[in-house]
Amino acid sequence: MVDKKYIDKEMEILEKYYKYHTRTTLNSMRKDKTINPYKILISCLLSLRTRDENTEKVVKKLFKEAKTPRQIASMPRKKLEKLIYSSGYYKNKAKTIKHVSKVLLEKYKGKVPDNKEKLLEIKGIGPKTANVVLSFAFNKLVIPVDVNVHRIANRLGWVKTKTAEKTESALEKILPKRYWRELNALFVLHGKTICQPISPKCSICPIRKCCPKIGVKKSR
Repeated sequence: MVDKKYIDKEMEILEKYYKYHTRTTLNSMRKDKTINPYKILISCLLSLRTRDENTEKVVKKLFKEAKTPRQIASMPRKKLEKLIYSSGYYKNKAKTIKHVSKVLLEKYKGKVPDNKEKLLEIKGIGPKTANVVLSFAFNKLVIPVDVNVHRIANRLGWVKTKTAEKTESALEKILPKRYWRELNALFVLHGKTICQPISPKCSICPIRKCCPKIGVKKSR
């Protein structure tokens, strides 16, 4: 098992390194007191497989037209697709967003549940999205694990896992809780700028001296 002192050291370095950098769109929402759980949920669904800057633009455009589950559920599919087009995979996302909105209306009176099991029962909401909602909307101590968190945690040797779900469980056992809220934002930013899937920029990585580079692949 990884020594927790190395986790502390690496997290402290990353926190300091990215202190003055812009974090993810979702992370910025935590500080916005006007943001509601539904907006965070929809923003997360729109953010899948797209850049933060695109997500931010689409979210603003969508919520200028419709802000509630009822408004989005009743919106014509073609109109919704047009509004979220630049987020990518817009047809599937429109279908998911409308379905999620309808379920919230039918089962939860339009409110987003603050319970992981209930969130996961809704088709289209996976473990990562559920944890993002719980963390950012309800300030609960959970670890949202996306591809960046899964990849980097394995590269650092913190965990040895094959899936994001198993990474989440493993991190819960070794990661001090004071880092749970920051981990996703830090690793997403680190994964997009330096610790990329192929040909990571190890030469400029702030934690290169303590990283074993497990599973690092070079470009062909």
